Formats: sequence, structure tokens, C-alpha cells
Amino acid sequence: MDAQTWTLRGRSRARRLADSPAVDAAGRAGFAARGLIYVLVGVIAVQIAFGGDGGGQQADRGGALGELAGQPFGSAMLWIVGVALAGMALWRLSEAVFGGYGPDGSKLSRRAAALFRSVFYCFVSYSVLSYAAGDRGSGSGSSDRHTDDVTARVLDWPGGQWLLGIAGAAVVIAGGWISVRAVRRKFRDKLRISAMSARVRPVVEGLGVTGGTARGVVFAAAGVFALVAAVRHQPGKAKGMDDTLRAFRDLPAGPWLLALVALGLAAFGVFSWCNARWRKL
Repeated sequence: MDAQTWTLRGRSRARRLADSPAVDAAGRAGFAARGLIYVLVGVIAVQIAFGGDGGGQQADRGGALGELAGQPFGSAMLWIVGVALAGMALWRLSEAVFGGYGPDGSKLSRRAAALFRSVFYCFVSYSVLSYAAGDRGSGSGSSDRHTDDVTARVLDWPGGQWLLGIAGAAVVIAGGWISVRAVRRKFRDKLRISAMSARVRPVVEGLGVTGGTARGVVFAAAGVFALVAAVRHQPGKAKGMDDTLRAFRDLPAGPWLLALVALGLAAFGVFSWCNARWRKL
């Protein structure tokens, strides 16, 4: 048997592993867990918009986990979410190693992005599972405090002000890119549109546009605050997700603007559930 045949057989086995039902189920579970977190963040942010304190929770992942922990069977739900997010990390890793769906799924840039996402979801899964195991300082920590700590550390580095400015600009660009792709409905390429009914299809597309746009706006706003922190050399000017959302409330018509963004984040959560059902994996 020649080398080319061995190579083709190896690729075929790798592709079968990447397309296995277990990896498919892991990815879909991850989308479902991500959706739950975004929905909870959106609900907390809506409460904050109209003068509440979000039930004492912050509008970020930590606040969402705290809200989940307070529900009946909350501890079991936290374990399920943590394991599901580990499934997302596994699926992203399979994309990095074997290539993702579509003709450009094996591009180096796509593989690198998948690897980055896999590492990110490994961290998130670990923090959620640690929180479920009783480490209340893990997973539920304030995103604002964490952002302040990281920003202060970066600013102390040689050239840290430039590094923070570049990172802030990159987040602004990423946020704009996320919003533009959502408005242009680029997500359609990754969904099994033909499997949806005529009534469901426009609803899913509406959730994708609304949710993706809101998510991009929040990313871009956080990037702007990082830029301000870099220019003024003040770590406190950088904001985590909770403070970024609360900043919308301080603008003219702020409560309504924050409520709109919050509903958009909740819509992104529901759209993630749609991905769990119709995503091409």
C-alpha cells in the first residue's frame, strides 16, 4: 500500500472521529449551556436597567452562576452546565485538530480560532465545575474586579500602556465585526436552514441578528473602556461585562438602552439554543 493511500485512510479515520455522535452531542450541549448563561445575564441586566440591583447578582457569567445556584436543584444544574461547556471545548478542539465544517473549515486561521475557543471554554468549564464543587471564589468572581486586576498588571509592564491600547482596539474591532456579521446574517451558513419550518426560520434569523448585534455592541463598548484606561493610565477605567452594561444605564435614555441591550443578550442566548438544534457540526 503506497504512502498516499495510507494518508487518505488516516484522514478518513480522523474525519470520522471528528464527526462522531459523541463529539456532535458535546458541541450541542455546549451551545445549550452557553445559551442558558446569556439568558440569565440578560434577565439580570433587565432588572438593573429599571433601578434594581439584579437581585444582588452582577450581569456577567459569575452573576448567572450565582442565579443558577439559587434555583431548585441548582447544584446539579451547575454540574451539568460545567460538563456541557467542557463538551464545547472538546468540539472546538476537534475543529482545531481535524478542521471544521465547510470548504474553508481546514484553513489555518479557522483552526487557530477554534483552538483559542477550545482553551477559553476549558477555562470557563473549569471555573464552573470548581464553583459547583464548592469553591465559591471560582467562576462567580466579579468580572469587573478581575478586569481591574488584569489591567493594572498590564499597565505595570514595560510598554503596558501600548499593549493595553492595542488589546482595547482589537476588542472594539472584534465587536464591530461580530455585529456586522450578525446584521449580514452570516450565521445562516452554519445552520441547517432547510431543516427549519417556514414559521421557525424568520424567528431564528431574527434572534441571530438581534443577539449577535447586541453581543458585538457590548464587546465594542468594553474595548472602548480599555482604550480609555490605556490612554489615561488608569486601570479603574477598564470595565468588565457588568460595569460595561451598567454604563449604558448612565447614558441619555439609559435604562431603556440597557434594557434593549439586555434583551439582545437574552436573544443571543435563545439563538445559542437554536444552534444546539440546527448547527452544522
